[in-house]
Amino acid sequence: MKKLFKILLLALAPTLALGQNRFPKPDFESGYQYPDFNYSVPDERLWSIIDIVLLAVMMGIVAYAVLKQRKRIPVFVVSIISILYFGFFRNGCVCSIGSIQNVTFSFVDTSYVIPLTVFLMFILPIFFTFLFGRVFCAGVCPFGALQELVNVKNFRLSKAVSAVLSIIPWIYLVFAILYAVTRSQFIICRFDPFIGIFRLGGDFGMIAFGGLLLVASVFTGRPFCRFLCPYGALLSLFARFSIKQIVITPSCINCDLCLHACPVDAIRPPYENKVKENRTAGVKRLLAYLVLLPVATLTGALLLHSASDSLSSANKDVRLYEQVMQNEENPQNVQPVDVEVFFSQEGRIDELTSRVASIRGTFRTYSTIAGALIGLVIGFSLINLSLKRSRKTYEIDRTACVACGRCFSYCPQNQQTTDKK
Repeated sequence: MKKLFKILLLALAPTLALGQNRFPKPDFESGYQYPDFNYSVPDERLWSIIDIVLLAVMMGIVAYAVLKQRKRIPVFVVSIISILYFGFFRNGCVCSIGSIQNVTFSFVDTSYVIPLTVFLMFILPIFFTFLFGRVFCAGVCPFGALQELVNVKNFRLSKAVSAVLSIIPWIYLVFAILYAVTRSQFIICRFDPFIGIFRLGGDFGMIAFGGLLLVASVFTGRPFCRFLCPYGALLSLFARFSIKQIVITPSCINCDLCLHACPVDAIRPPYENKVKENRTAGVKRLLAYLVLLPVATLTGALLLHSASDSLSSANKDVRLYEQVMQNEENPQNVQPVDVEVFFSQEGRIDELTSRVASIRGTFRTYSTIAGALIGLVIGFSLINLSLKRSRKTYEIDRTACVACGRCFSYCPQNQQTTDKK
């Protein structure tokens, strides 16, 4: 407990220091003299540098461990360090997942200068993914590391269920970008299920949701990473084109151990599609999905365009406008706080109306684009499911593999190979 208290004290020190600078001391007339206290507050810029250096070093260690040594132990050690440092010590913020919103916001608001630390948090994992696969997800990300360490069973979901759930991260990513580009909300940070756990406090609902995800992680591999994480979806796109990739042991004897060890179903077994299908039927099905692709795109665009006014309610000015209009139609003795503040500051309804009209126009444009992107994701997912390939050996799905190294420790052939080295 003493160690945990020290860690929390160090983590809160910058916040306490900022609090001292922001709020002046009250001016007592009683002649009270404040005692002098000397606080040793760490330089936040130094911690930012440590964050980036440690991030890069840890990803390098994971890359070397899984690609060169083919060992899991270094990944496990990195996971522990990530949870303790990036999780509990740094409170899980700023994280690479949430940095998506900062980068998006910087493109639409010229007055916002994205901090270099935040930009590097965003770009470095993408760069490493393009070079070595999803080594960031292996154990450098504290969210993935926390789920990985509690996982003891791997109850496999059906291929159809996994395919449907795997669309959710892309939808989440699209909405996160939509709300950032419209200057409305940073929904990734608002609905972060693990930040409350790392900070040992916060919104009860999100902490409970994070707890449920951890319980689910005991029985199935990384549910948040696979079925919710928007940054994971983005990294999977770059992993498809990674230069170096984790591969099955060349001397594979098809023993199935790696298949059952993989917590994220990233290993494709041989002869999965041994039932031969009429070639004409396969071509017709693929053509049908290709025809449906523009239909799905157009449908998604129309649906979100029609829902744009409802989606715009996430913007604080739109919410205020709706409250003001409701109050004008049905005056209440007790007004909402925002409405009371608006009128107390002599706010003008016509100016608010004009501002909201502009915001809703922006939402219509970007919601249409967001709907089209969601339609594309669904369409491509159907096309991907329709493709059937025959395999004679085990293969690793580079887009799904999180480089955790579990398959290495289970593979008897890999053990022999590493022992010889």
